[in-house]
Amino acid sequence: MKNYQKLYISLMLVATLVLSTSCNQDFLDEELNTAYSKEYYKTEEGIQALVVGTYYQVFALDMNREIPLTATESGTDEFHAGGDPSNHIWNSYSSGFKSFVTVSNANTVAANTNWDNLYIGIGNANQLIESATAITSTSDAIKKTALGEGYFLRAYNYLKLVRQFGGVPLKLNVSTTVELEFTRATSEEVLKQVIADFTQAYSLLSNTGFPAKITKDAAAHYLAKAYLTRASEINDTWNSATKTADLQKVVSLSDEVISRHPLASNYGDLWNYTKTDDANEKLPELILSAQFNASQLTTGGNQQHLYFLSTYDQLPQMKRNLAGGRPFSRLAPTYFVYDVFDQVNDSRFWKSFQTKSIVNNKSGSYYVNGDLGIMYVINKATDTRFATTVNNNNPAILYSKTGKTIPSVYVAYAADKKGLMADVRFPSLSKFMDGNRIDLSNIKGSRDIILARSAETYLMAAEAKVRLAKLGTAAFADALTYINTVRTRAIYKGGENRAAYTDGSAAWTVTGQAGIPISFIPENSYYESNNIAPTTTATNLTIASISALPASDLAVIAKLGYSSDYDRMLCLILNERTRELCGEFHRWEDLSRTKTLVARAKAYNIEAAPNVQDFHNLRPIPQTFLDGVFASGKPLTATEKQAMQNPGY
Repeated sequence: MKNYQKLYISLMLVATLVLSTSCNQDFLDEELNTAYSKEYYKTEEGIQALVVGTYYQVFALDMNREIPLTATESGTDEFHAGGDPSNHIWNSYSSGFKSFVTVSNANTVAANTNWDNLYIGIGNANQLIESATAITSTSDAIKKTALGEGYFLRAYNYLKLVRQFGGVPLKLNVSTTVELEFTRATSEEVLKQVIADFTQAYSLLSNTGFPAKITKDAAAHYLAKAYLTRASEINDTWNSATKTADLQKVVSLSDEVISRHPLASNYGDLWNYTKTDDANEKLPELILSAQFNASQLTTGGNQQHLYFLSTYDQLPQMKRNLAGGRPFSRLAPTYFVYDVFDQVNDSRFWKSFQTKSIVNNKSGSYYVNGDLGIMYVINKATDTRFATTVNNNNPAILYSKTGKTIPSVYVAYAADKKGLMADVRFPSLSKFMDGNRIDLSNIKGSRDIILARSAETYLMAAEAKVRLAKLGTAAFADALTYINTVRTRAIYKGGENRAAYTDGSAAWTVTGQAGIPISFIPENSYYESNNIAPTTTATNLTIASISALPASDLAVIAKLGYSSDYDRMLCLILNERTRELCGEFHRWEDLSRTKTLVARAKAYNIEAAPNVQDFHNLRPIPQTFLDGVFASGKPLTATEKQAMQNPGY
């Protein structure tokens, strides 16, 4: 599957003829020419080629643009606007966030882009299902697997659609002519179809080839996610009859997946990328990944390494370099992210965020390349060490290894109260960093993107147990076994160097790429931030009782005003999902389905807080779709368009 991008352009053929996209009239008027005919899909070669192309369309295509950010990370409690305004509107929910999104510049994601791409993928999946059903091949590796992949890929996209938009049009066959008349199915109908398709995939697929190939375990993981979605608060007006059974299935399916996908022993192993197809891309914890390779001939590449980075290259003594990354600076972490971790005992923050960089563009005689150039101090509000947020050669802050001041220091909590929210500087989420690119300006990354891993499966099972406890068929404490397994992996082990750090920047650690020294340093600001003496003692993050939740969780619970056991435990689950999965393209949908988006965005996202409202739990139906749809042979009237639109838009 590493080469599936190469076939993409020639394979978006008859399968996308249909109005399975946005119903944009310009699209409908185009003359459609294809590289292959439908007869090609009646051959084993053709159906395998269609699988390859559909994998790319559904899993990888979005990763070479900003759709994952706008759809799943912007406007949440985890991230707020970074230093670049291209997609601020997706974060702020301001007045221009409608069925047409107000454009800031050429990088702004349109309201219809995600919708269109998802329906194109559905069109290809429909073609795959039709072809795999009809093909006369006697090879299960061809016929049965392709059919299972087709059902999975269709369900995967419809699950995304229903979680973003609510009820959407269901298109379950291949069109041979242009279609103009569509109605929205209900969320209940869409989720019923999603569950049916994932169930088909589960029955057809084997467990061979993960994480590059869709497997039975991938189908089980996403089937559990679909059941959990149906049982969530956003569907509470109609889901009472299925809720208990759905949640029981979440637990049983999750247990099955967990049994075959043990967690990596060290959380940092997940992000320790050095080259394509390296060990970290094949860990047993991984269930499914979007595949990329190092070839510059393939389409787009993985561009997520661009978007979560602070603009380090504008600071004194610093210059852009391959190991430091190309900082598009779209999203910055919120104070919720800084504060929700136990920064002393939980290793996950320090293994997910880059907090130090070394001088790589020395000027003057005081600094040399290799001195510490940037440091982010992620301290607590009770810390009184710092008078100001930014240190400019302040002799009060020295780098212990050289005794020198540090050109740029940014402090989360300082006496001047400005903090990191008041600046475009912030510790960079480093889960997607990629020093394996061809040069420092190249935006094509080669590392895979993890779509599903078993740590999330544990947390889905835990959430199902919390929900079952609310229904009276489990105990809230039942969730702790799953949560504590994930937290136990997160602890610092005995003898572990807590200042040790790595990320995908380490894929280039040779000084002087393009004549520019690197800025990467395999060290974090753990000790400077926590202000404690070096220690290698083993730690403990186990939660012993639902009445003794961690202090960081209690602070969130108090801020959001929760009191019932259910609300407290669901809050714990959502907090744990941030600690484990921060930035991994789940957050908006998790907050939307649990109807916690508004409260959390108001509490923690400074740009979203003034504008976010209950109707933002669903996205606007794109205007391009509404303008292209017909009813009774005529374009929709303004009244009919409004009736098809989600409330509030």
